Amino acid sequence: MPECPELHLAGRYINEACAGLVFSGAIERSAVGRGPEVPCSQAYGVSATSRGKELRLTLTPLGAGEPLHLVFRFGMSGSFRLCPAAALPRHAHLRFLTGERPPRALCFVDPRRFGSWRLGAAWQPGRGPCVLTEYQAFRENVLKNLEDKAFDKPICEALLNQKFFNGIGNYLRAEILYRLQIPPFEKARTVLEALKEQEQERRKKNSSLTLSKKLKLMRENPDLLELCHTVPMEVVAAEKNLLDPDDSTNYAAFKSWLQCYLVPGMSCLQDHNGRTVWFQGEPGPMAPKGRKPHKKRAQLEADPQALTPKVTRRTSKGRPRAAAKPPKAAKKEEKKKEQVEKKKEQEEEEKEQEEEEKEQEEEEKVERKKVERKKKKKEVEKVEKKKKEVEKEEKEKEEEADGLKKGRGRRKAAAVVALSEPQAKRRLRASTRRGRGAAPAI
Repeated sequence: MPECPELHLAGRYINEACAGLVFSGAIERSAVGRGPEVPCSQAYGVSATSRGKELRLTLTPLGAGEPLHLVFRFGMSGSFRLCPAAALPRHAHLRFLTGERPPRALCFVDPRRFGSWRLGAAWQPGRGPCVLTEYQAFRENVLKNLEDKAFDKPICEALLNQKFFNGIGNYLRAEILYRLQIPPFEKARTVLEALKEQEQERRKKNSSLTLSKKLKLMRENPDLLELCHTVPMEVVAAEKNLLDPDDSTNYAAFKSWLQCYLVPGMSCLQDHNGRTVWFQGEPGPMAPKGRKPHKKRAQLEADPQALTPKVTRRTSKGRPRAAAKPPKAAKKEEKKKEQVEKKKEQEEEEKEQEEEEKEQEEEEKVERKKVERKKKKKEVEKVEKKKKEVEKEEKEKEEEADGLKKGRGRRKAAAVVALSEPQAKRRLRASTRRGRGAAPAI
């Protein structure tokens, strides 16, 4: 199942294979492709970049116009191929045609059809920094969020949480835990808190060291988070691209690189989500109850001499010797077991993919709800603001009306005062005269 190294190598393959190529014409989509139609009406160039378990394809127009972005998830079997348009591979669900003659096609190939694409440049919300290309941000994101409930789970399950370990999948978690001999069902917080304490001690000891010496020490004694970066880098930085789509021997090279995942002699056990985890030694205290780990058997290498006994004329005329039957029967039985194991692994991978898709859908639902809540909140705030403005306007009108009434009252009072003063004077003069006329005679 493609994980961050595969996505990174796919991006590198596209950039190298499509450098200088001009694409044009309609972008073809198969009837069963899990993504929308891609509108494009002019010549364009193609480039790619990856982040965790996603790859962004950018179609840059050669003339005027904005670039068009598509974000891909590879599911269980997604990959890209550049091939002649006349000889398209099976399960090519999205095809970008070149303008040359005869044309070639950059195809998104996905036999299992769990892969998908969507229009837009944005990465899937809820995914943390990439373990491969954003190591420092990834490390800080994990260590500052150790109180999150995701770290209440076993370390093997926490490693598949894309919110904190974006890009880590089933084979990478097995390889990382195996190299540090950490039981897969040890509590995640216990493992990572110990790592936080170690980091603080290391900083005190190494404060005087140069950067090159610090890097050397990190390579010699890596911790779990460092291995989340360096193990994928081993796949990416291999002299021979372990997952080059044009190389038929790439899977054999990749299989020989694995130290734990699907390796004979290693134990495997289903975690609480039904995904198979590979490990060596004890599973750990949080292992699912009632489930016992079983070991992968080594495949029997057939001895050609044992399978081709000497046949004389006498034995060739009659029935074959009884001694020749057991190796054939053993070979058939071993082949049958291999097929059963392979089918079981495929079912587990499908289950893993379905679980991941469910998680993605739930995350998208949560994001949609957040957006809806924000919209509703803005609408409520807008209504409240408008209401307050209306109330303010009404209050101002009322105050103006009250001011006018008070002004009229004052003018009336002033008029009354203005009229009463001369009357008072006249009355005073009249009373004075009366007083003089009424004075007694001497």
